[in-house]
Amino acid sequence: MQNLGFTRSANRQDHLLHTPDTFVRAPLPGMQNATAIVHVAPARGAGFLQYTVEFNADGSFESGPAQTFIYVLEGELAVTLDEGECKLSANHYTYVPRNADARVTATKAARAVFIEKPEIITDGPIPAFFHGNELSVTPTPLPGEASIEVRTLFPADSAYDFAVNTMTYPLGATLPMVEIHVMEHGLLMLEGEGIYRLGEHWYPVKAGDFIWMAPYCPQWYGALGKTPSRYLIYKDWNRHPLDVE
Repeated sequence: MQNLGFTRSANRQDHLLHTPDTFVRAPLPGMQNATAIVHVAPARGAGFLQYTVEFNADGSFESGPAQTFIYVLEGELAVTLDEGECKLSANHYTYVPRNADARVTATKAARAVFIEKPEIITDGPIPAFFHGNELSVTPTPLPGEASIEVRTLFPADSAYDFAVNTMTYPLGATLPMVEIHVMEHGLLMLEGEGIYRLGEHWYPVKAGDFIWMAPYCPQWYGALGKTPSRYLIYKDWNRHPLDVE
């Protein structure tokens, strides 16, 4: 139901809040029986692409030329490429190197996060295919606020030029400082609710919301409500700020 033009979504110079009431669905090239919700893209000024794919039980999608990270929100997917195949259910994830020609097939109806980024190629190690289960990752405390759990989903390897983590906040926990830094973020709220400061604006956010933060956007989060908060967060990583793709 349209609420007379009201939305929590906001599109400002250094950040974007994308809430489910404003999602627009459309298939991307290579999709069969699936549709995408594009949250942020280079058209908005981001250095990466993040979208959610909704698969029917027989849906499929062939990855593009960019390196791709996939995180399953619900349902089941099979990811097939030359390096092998993995089966993914909720909370499972995989990384597909660039030009790997991976095929993603839904074995039952599913929703998954896709993050694509042009690779900054160096003379160092080459990124490799991997997969895992978020719930099997040992959490580490966030420096400055030990109650916040950080699960690092990428290997500690300079081959990878971006990172994806989850962060879990108990009720009442907050980031210990307002952060301002060169990395940009893509953030999907997975559970709970709270208040996010972005730039000079304050937003109530909850599970299902997406946030993009440009480099140097002031940012801070506090968990509210009745359940812990948890989100999936992307950042560019492991490269000198003068490196370009």
